[in-house]
Amino acid sequence: MKSNIQKVADTYNQIAEEYYHLRTKMHPKGWFYNELLEIPTTLKLLGNIKNKKILDLGCGPGLYARILAKKGAKVKAMDISEKEIEIARKNNPEIEFEVGNAEELPYKNSEFDIVLAALVIEHFDKWDKVLNEVRRVLKKKGIFVFSIGNPVSNCVHIRKRAKLKREYFKEIENTSKWWNGVKMKWYHKTYGTIIRLLVKNGFELIDYEDCKPLKKAKKLFPEEYNVAISLPYFCAWKLRKK
Repeated sequence: MKSNIQKVADTYNQIAEEYYHLRTKMHPKGWFYNELLEIPTTLKLLGNIKNKKILDLGCGPGLYARILAKKGAKVKAMDISEKEIEIARKNNPEIEFEVGNAEELPYKNSEFDIVLAALVIEHFDKWDKVLNEVRRVLKKKGIFVFSIGNPVSNCVHIRKRAKLKREYFKEIENTSKWWNGVKMKWYHKTYGTIIRLLVKNGFELIDYEDCKPLKKAKKLFPEEYNVAISLPYFCAWKLRKK
């Protein structure tokens, strides 16, 4: 029987090309949730990354890795989806990409200054193995930045009119239906649970941001902007290895 994370990999393999095009100029509506909402906030938390050794964990088609490399970082990237990595390698031949599972990272101890995991970790039911691996590959006082769906917004249906969708304190497997009908599995956790997991696994919280859309998104995507400015879809966390 396939694990839940392998099912996620299979889903990304299925939609890899379509997902890449959604995030690029062929279908620019994909820009709102990533390029105009989640990415700017996460990059803000990363700060100055020039000459930093960074692992882009769950890199997908390599769009974040490309941004990091352009900002002067020394980037390695990994994803569980073979198809996503094929696209990433094709479009970014100068970056080292690997296929792998975040629970068993193929990297040395204390190899990276920073680990980035954008909209990745919520695909895992248990976070301990992932957090332990991230901590292992980080240097002393290394930085871990990750983004996830906002735990409160995850429980509210926020299109057009906000209404309760699921119980905040019920930490269960969920399935979201994406734009193309594909169903993606993820796991909801409360803020309390997340903070306890981070502390338990040897991290200290040094910054946090709810993802706020860029002002230019208001003109480009007015409906999506009005929703996201009222109740944040995503949040980004910045941790330091103790």
